[in-house]
Amino acid sequence: MRVVIAGGHGQIALRLERLLAAAGHEPVGVIRHREQEPDLRAAGAEAVVLDLESASVDEVAAALHGADAAVFAASAGPGSGADRKQTVDHQAAVLFADAAERAGVRRFLIVSSMGADSGHEGDAVFDAYLRAKGAADDDVRAREALDWTILRPGMLTDDAGTGQVRLEASTGRGPIPRDDVAATLAELLETPATAGLTLELVTGTTPVAVAVRAIAGN
Repeated sequence: MRVVIAGGHGQIALRLERLLAAAGHEPVGVIRHREQEPDLRAAGAEAVVLDLESASVDEVAAALHGADAAVFAASAGPGSGADRKQTVDHQAAVLFADAAERAGVRRFLIVSSMGADSGHEGDAVFDAYLRAKGAADDDVRAREALDWTILRPGMLTDDAGTGQVRLEASTGRGPIPRDDVAATLAELLETPATAGLTLELVTGTTPVAVAVRAIAGN
């Protein structure tokens, strides 16, 4: 399975690329800076240098050509202002979805955020982030040409993954190691029956594969 990942040098993306490569898949990371390529190669991933804030839909579709799935894992990052929450967390996600449709890539996963809501109120940068993520989720949900799954992790940590999660439509707030987010994404990619679901993810007591199968109704 060839999987193209937007935000390919991000902390979750690099973990996902390692998992996919170890399982015999072909991860491709979309990155902004050429100097990030060695990190992707070390993770077992191919790199495509492309700035999703300035690229055209045709350029992104070319990067997605021949892929079996697309994962939007990009984020403007904690040091960015409200404007980049809009251009990356919302507009780049929409661009990536447009390009997936144009390239004929139906399976589409998006890493969102717990609390994401296009109508969220507040003037802080984090409020803008939640609005941007919520708007991107709304756009993806409206697409009939994509077999989408939206994953909304809780508070991300760098703790070692436990492989034990709670994955439901609504979990309540809680932490989740990035390792376990990546493992859940990998399992979701293998489980097309999760298409059309918006899921929250926190640390729990159920093995990742079992949690994904359960939410898929298998």
